[in-house]
Amino acid sequence: MAALAPLAAHAIDVDTGDFVPAPEGTTAGLIYYQHAERNKLYAQGRQVAGDHRLVSDVGIARLVHYTKVGGLIVGPQILVPFGQMEAGRDTRALGDTSGVGDIILAAPVWLINDTASRTWLGISPYLYLPTGRYDHDRPLNLGENRWKFNLQVGFVKGLAKNWFVELTGDVMFHGENDDYGAAKATLKQDRLYQGQAYLRYQFTPKANAFVSLSQTWGGETRVDGVRQDDEARQRKASIGGGYFIGPKTQLLLALGRDLKVENGFKENSRVNLRLMQVF
Repeated sequence: MAALAPLAAHAIDVDTGDFVPAPEGTTAGLIYYQHAERNKLYAQGRQVAGDHRLVSDVGIARLVHYTKVGGLIVGPQILVPFGQMEAGRDTRALGDTSGVGDIILAAPVWLINDTASRTWLGISPYLYLPTGRYDHDRPLNLGENRWKFNLQVGFVKGLAKNWFVELTGDVMFHGENDDYGAAKATLKQDRLYQGQAYLRYQFTPKANAFVSLSQTWGGETRVDGVRQDDEARQRKASIGGGYFIGPKTQLLLALGRDLKVENGFKENSRVNLRLMQVF
């Protein structure tokens, strides 16, 4: 069961343009949807024999408002995840789960917001509240029964006329889950790190295309003090694009997959959709 811990051991993925703030006074509502399929399971870098399967359909409802505090643009926001996961084949004993995940509060602050030079630098703290559905008897859960705090830094720079590079790094700190598994053990987790890079081409103000690469490492867990040797080393890539289908409505599509996984399930395909409405 230790190999399944990295399912919950994820940092915060960003979309292209996330660290380019909207003008002061803007409010945006976003709906995310991700469908991911996994048919391989790894432990210590080696594939676990068997016919494994885990499918997830997860969404996030997000509301953000851009304002100014002390002369800096700030974007306080709330994120509410929801969805379902279902295991099958040789891993069908894991069962399934559905419902609402842990609510997330965030408030990115932009230290550099220079539209003229196309340079942006932001810092975003995220606080995870243990509000989601959790059952210690279920191997799969959308809630984690613990507090988490993530600190993310994002840098965006315009290069040639239509090219942008976007670099993001973050670190996740985990609280304890004192109701873990059938034995109600105490789960602790080391810091989890992630680095992300986007290269975006802006065809017009309405349309763009991008490629991305992400690397996650760290996050080994301990159950009642016993290390699980389950550090979450994961490399993944995606390609996609965004288009404003209306003056204030954008649709973004990304296709991706895991390139390498050290422990846990490996995604063989992932589809991300995001609908954003600006008010």
